[in-house]
Amino acid sequence: MLRQHLDQLAAAGLYRSRRVVERSRPDERGVRVVVDGRDCLAFCSNDYLALAQDPRVAESLAHAAREYGLGSGASHLVSGHHSEHHALEEALARFTGRARALLFSTGYMANLGVVTALARRGDTVFEDRLNHASLLDAGLLSGARFSRFPHLDPAALEARLAAVDGRRSLVLTDGVFSMDGDIAPLPALARSCARHGARLIVDDAHGLGVLGAGGRGALEHHDMTEADVPVLVGTLGKAFGSFGAFVAGSEELIEYLVQRARTYVYTTALPPAIAAATRRSLELAEAEPWRRARVLEHSRRFRALSAAAGIPLMPSATPIQPVLVGDARAAVAASEALLARGILVTAIRPPTVPEGASRLRITFSAGHSEADVERLVTSLAEALAELPAAESEPPAAGPTREVPAGACPLPQSGPDAAST
Repeated sequence: MLRQHLDQLAAAGLYRSRRVVERSRPDERGVRVVVDGRDCLAFCSNDYLALAQDPRVAESLAHAAREYGLGSGASHLVSGHHSEHHALEEALARFTGRARALLFSTGYMANLGVVTALARRGDTVFEDRLNHASLLDAGLLSGARFSRFPHLDPAALEARLAAVDGRRSLVLTDGVFSMDGDIAPLPALARSCARHGARLIVDDAHGLGVLGAGGRGALEHHDMTEADVPVLVGTLGKAFGSFGAFVAGSEELIEYLVQRARTYVYTTALPPAIAAATRRSLELAEAEPWRRARVLEHSRRFRALSAAAGIPLMPSATPIQPVLVGDARAAVAASEALLARGILVTAIRPPTVPEGASRLRITFSAGHSEADVERLVTSLAEALAELPAAESEPPAAGPTREVPAGACPLPQSGPDAAST
């Protein structure tokens, strides 16, 4: 049965293989890798601020590892809550402007923990149809009623909230959608939640560090506060170049999660050295706003050059710039053609995205140069031109971006490159 399923995936162009990636040399820019022996420029990392390879962050990690060793040894509630964890939580609370923050081992665990702790049987969980897989899975596993509304459609959410007035509800959304790069209409969603007594939870994994005047994400971009979004989830392995995740909110929220979030209570705490390095990374992200400005400028330049080259792009004002191809096999062929030119861009296929919406998910980093962006556009135009006409014709935007009901047992828009 397993072999038959694997063969079916391969025949449909949906089989996923891991590439062994190496750094070609110490690279502060963090954009050059070796893949299958080929030196490549990578345009598929979420290291938006180019902090993952920063020597100052690496030195913080090394110093803390020498000081404290590697593992934390236990969960936070046993003996694993280190002073470095506590200091990072306090720094994240200050950064997000909230009373408290709570560390989780991964973004997936943070979303599962917060939603399953806050939702009860009889409640209703409403989710944007293209939410990250961890939000969708969290809603499904919570035991609450589960309902998805059309992507970026506050009016549809309003109607669904009105239909359950008087019943406890949670509304879950990405701040920036990981596969499309578009920004959630948070003000409109927050107004609907306020009118109907629902609680809004935002996973801003791809907005924090990048959006807003101070890099505080989609909420700062929209000039919103904790009163609008009482539960904020963030990850540390993207713009901050580290590992782990957190939930930020009120004193009562965090204390409740310490008691009830199973993915916090029953797992080993992050290594203290990772927490120390992350705190240094957070300091650099705040002190060096040129990183945020550069990565956003790369996205604008890419869009302008792509328009001139006739490359169709999906709407996005973030470092995530998807090129919709349509057919899964065609997306793989385009990715391979780019790799032959020394450009690493991953093909994203179902079930990470809907059927007929396979794409090249291009992401930018502050470590890229203008010349890197120009090389990407030239290589991308050549790779797309090599596709057979029938394969290179992308589907019309709109309905194809929504996963049909029942399309897969656990509906998902997909996480990041790890699940492509």
